[in-house]
Amino acid sequence: MDELAPTSPTSEGRSILHGRYELGRVLGQGTFAKVYLARSLCTGKNVAMKVVGKEKVIKVGMTEQVKREISVMKMVSHPNIVELHEVMATRSKIYFVMELVHGGELFSMICRSGRLSEDAARHYFRQLISAVDFCHSRGVYHRDLKPENLLLDNAGHLKVADFGLSAFAEHVRPDGLLHTTCGTPSYVAPEVIGNKGYDGAKADIWSCGVILYVLLAGFLPFQEDNIVAIYRKIHRGDFRCPPWFSSDARRLVVKLLDPNPTSRITVAKLIETPWFRKHSIPKSVDPELPTASAKKDKEEPEILNAFHLISLSEGFDLSPLFQNGENRREEGMRFATKEPASVILSKLEDLVARAPGRLRVTKSSASSVRLEGHDRARKGRLAVAVDIFAVAPSVLVVEVKQDGGNTVEYLQFCINDLRPALKDIIWTSSETNSTTPPVPAAALCGVQ
Repeated sequence: MDELAPTSPTSEGRSILHGRYELGRVLGQGTFAKVYLARSLCTGKNVAMKVVGKEKVIKVGMTEQVKREISVMKMVSHPNIVELHEVMATRSKIYFVMELVHGGELFSMICRSGRLSEDAARHYFRQLISAVDFCHSRGVYHRDLKPENLLLDNAGHLKVADFGLSAFAEHVRPDGLLHTTCGTPSYVAPEVIGNKGYDGAKADIWSCGVILYVLLAGFLPFQEDNIVAIYRKIHRGDFRCPPWFSSDARRLVVKLLDPNPTSRITVAKLIETPWFRKHSIPKSVDPELPTASAKKDKEEPEILNAFHLISLSEGFDLSPLFQNGENRREEGMRFATKEPASVILSKLEDLVARAPGRLRVTKSSASSVRLEGHDRARKGRLAVAVDIFAVAPSVLVVEVKQDGGNTVEYLQFCINDLRPALKDIIWTSSETNSTTPPVPAAALCGVQ
């Protein structure tokens, strides 16, 4: 990542960052970061500029947390998630250029107004579930959902923020569970506290249940004088719904705050509950509800945004953001093709058919497929994830990653099986000519 010139004042006394952003007043300040109002000199639009002191981050061992936040936010582009436009760095600071959300925290609104009506709570809760479900579909678990991390824009739309404690599916251990205890005590799931491993998606759903309770009640479901007593109540699922909860709301909260993660309600069942579906709001005023066209879009390859494209470049690595970063480049295989997604998937199906008893397809859609071995080795079964992204109307990028099992076995599979099976559809630079020029990455990213 290019080193940027520090901010410099103009003749009018304004601070300009690298000739691209004009920095304004401070919007907020934390232990390691300040957030400024800023304006893009290219587009004229206002943004939020989060400035992180690199030395402080390294000193307290938060380097991985910052890297994780950047990695996650570049993956999750959704109307109800704060958008990360770009990341820049100097020798002493890291700059997050983010979507500016004017309405403040949901927490502040609850503090000012007290509990919400069920219709208002449902409006925000639908958007929260839409964002959380999207993250889970991308293998991302937030792990610190709470009203303080939910922002509101001027139109009343909810935006999920602060992915510093999030985890990827790749962080799951061979037992299929996450093991890092993290989160905010009042919102953390009982299995997280138990320190025996937990499902990231189910833990997030518990936190969503606490948030719904707070929206409807105006206070927390688990309250005691000390943290140990709170944890005891959380483990037992010991709470009571206030009398003003409707019967449908009460039933849903009980299902969300089920201390047994196995029987806790899933998103698929949650969105079918009477309370969640009540008073459906027209799409024009409630953009978080899926429509038939949205479902159709999910059947097409995902369109890559600028950060996806950066991550697909061979040299992408977040380590240069830090002076003592470590290189953690993942072993993988990426290539461009001009063939449609259906041809790619057909090639993979043929590969599986030629290896009966060795491989099977465990997940398949129009834009992704997961292959898994039948035999379980010491480090688990071999699993390979193949994702297809559209970068231009006639160009797709195929990304192959190890999703489980032994790395040596995975590399042998890529070299001996996968590459030969796909070699005839790989679009190489030699195929470009004067009539079909290669598309520069900057153009694909919308960068001039």
